Amino acid sequence: MTEGIYTLANDVVYDQLVALLNSIETNIGTALPVYVIAYDDRIDRVREAVKTRKNVELFEDKKIFARWENFSLQVWQAHPYALKSWQEKGIDGVYRIGMNRRYCAFDPSSPFEKFAYFDADVLVLNSLDTIFDTLNQHDFVVYDFQYNDISHIYNQNSPNLLNVFDQNQLNSEIFCAGFYASKRGLLPPEQRKWLVSQLESGEAEVLYPSAPNQSVLNYLVMRSGISVYNLALHLPENQRTGNSVTSSHFEKRNHLLYDKETRLTYLHYIGVSSKLIQRVCAGENLDFPYRDIFLHYRYLHEPEQKPQFKTKPQPYNKPPSLGARILRKLKLT
Repeated sequence: MTEGIYTLANDVVYDQLVALLNSIETNIGTALPVYVIAYDDRIDRVREAVKTRKNVELFEDKKIFARWENFSLQVWQAHPYALKSWQEKGIDGVYRIGMNRRYCAFDPSSPFEKFAYFDADVLVLNSLDTIFDTLNQHDFVVYDFQYNDISHIYNQNSPNLLNVFDQNQLNSEIFCAGFYASKRGLLPPEQRKWLVSQLESGEAEVLYPSAPNQSVLNYLVMRSGISVYNLALHLPENQRTGNSVTSSHFEKRNHLLYDKETRLTYLHYIGVSSKLIQRVCAGENLDFPYRDIFLHYRYLHEPEQKPQFKTKPQPYNKPPSLGARILRKLKLT
């Protein structure tokens, strides 16, 4: 297969996965194949969701998983304190190791020559033709504004950061790992071996352990000298859109979103936790940005199960009550 979409999921993000798959079906169609990479073994509901869709398959090749998880372990073994810090928090090995299974898309045995990867907490709202066309000229395509904030990518306090990357790279090549498009075979074994050696030489301290998968992917791409083409930097201003629920100005039309008359390619529900989504889908009237858009796609094929809310929703980030704050201060909660 030449082109396809990957996402990563388990039963914890089942509701997000269903919404994502329904948004792809509605706004792209079913001609483009989708592979759901198993985050871990909790995939009973995911398996049920996948088997009802003709263009969607579950990717659970444990040999390939082991190859990339072992590589991720080598990366973090080079870090001065990450593994020890995670261990002290009760985490065995690499924090959120399942996130690193997304790297299977680069494996030579993976199904797609060119691919777009989306986190499960994304809705695809427009064609991906521009994305795949851009891959004809570039090896790595992104579309976000993460370059404005390096703090969730690298350790800004590392004195080695500007020795590893120049300021121009940090200003223009940083990206959010919730969406990217790339090619099979981009990080071959010899390249990964070299990258680990660079990390072991002292460069690992630039990684940001609180977002390990995102930090590592940025490092792998940028340190390898792979050209990062960010549509947010290159599209004409009148064709450029935001993509995050943290932006409140998008206009809703027919279950789609527009930014200054331009239709969004995707919407990333970044910061909206899976626990909150589960509570809302269970009928709890909690608000979050663009909730109605999410619920439309989540229940596209199950309208009878869609929660019906008749009262004003409670804000999802509602501040704690005075009593709760007092108890917290007294360390009783």
